[in-house]
Amino acid sequence: MRRQRTSGRRGFTLMETVIAIGVLAVMLTAFMAVFGPASRGIRRSINVQEADRLTSALEREMSTNRPSGAAAEAVTAFHKAYDWIVGSHQNNTVVFAYQYRGNPNQLRADGTMEPYLQRGGQAGQDYVVQPMLRRRGDALLANDLRALEGRVFFVKMTQLIFDGANGLRPGQAGIISIPPGQTALAGTGADAFPDAVIPFMAEFFEIQTTDPAFLAANGRFNVVNYTKPMFTRNVAVRR
Repeated sequence: MRRQRTSGRRGFTLMETVIAIGVLAVMLTAFMAVFGPASRGIRRSINVQEADRLTSALEREMSTNRPSGAAAEAVTAFHKAYDWIVGSHQNNTVVFAYQYRGNPNQLRADGTMEPYLQRGGQAGQDYVVQPMLRRRGDALLANDLRALEGRVFFVKMTQLIFDGANGLRPGQAGIISIPPGQTALAGTGADAFPDAVIPFMAEFFEIQTTDPAFLAANGRFNVVNYTKPMFTRNVAVRR
C-alpha cells in the first residue's frame, strides 16, 4: 500500500498573520502621518481659492437690489447692503456663499437662474456654475442647494472704522456706527448714515456639511460654533 505524500506547501500560521497585520498597520500610520497633513493643506488651499472667488460675487450682490415678485428687495441696494452687514452675525439673517449649477434658459423672478437638476449635461451650454449669496431665510436657498457645486461658506461682515493714525479697525459686530466727526442724518438705519461708503471686513467661514436640513432656517447650524475664518478680505459698499 502506497503512503500518500503530503504537500510541502503550508499556510500562514496565526503568529505570522498577526505580525503581518501589525507591520501593515505601522506602514499605514506612517503613510497617514506624512501625507495626511499634505492632503488637508491641499483641500484648504482649494477652499480658500473658492472663497476668494466668492468675494467678487459678494461685492456684486451687495450692490444689486433684486426684485422679489412685484417689489424690490430693499429701498435701494445700499439699504440692502446695510441690512446684510448688520444681520450677518445672526443665525436667522446670516449670509451663505456658494456655487450652484444654474440653468441659463430658465430665470427666476429675482433674476437668478433656476437650478439645473438633470444628470450629466455640458457646462457652459446646459448649465452654468453660478456663484451666489443668499440670507438664511431666503426661500430660494433650498432650491439652489439641490444643484450645489463645491462647499458652502457663511460670511460675517463687520464695519471698518477709520481710527486716525491707526487706520481702519473693525467696529462692533452687528452695528454700523456713524464715522467719527460726522453727524447722523434724519431717519434710521441706512437713511441716517451720512457717508457714501461703508468699508467692511468680510470673513468667510467654511461649513463642514452641505446638508440642506442642517443649513435650513430651523436647522442645527449656529454661527457661534465658528470662530476662526478661513479667508478674510476688506471690501466696501457705495451708495
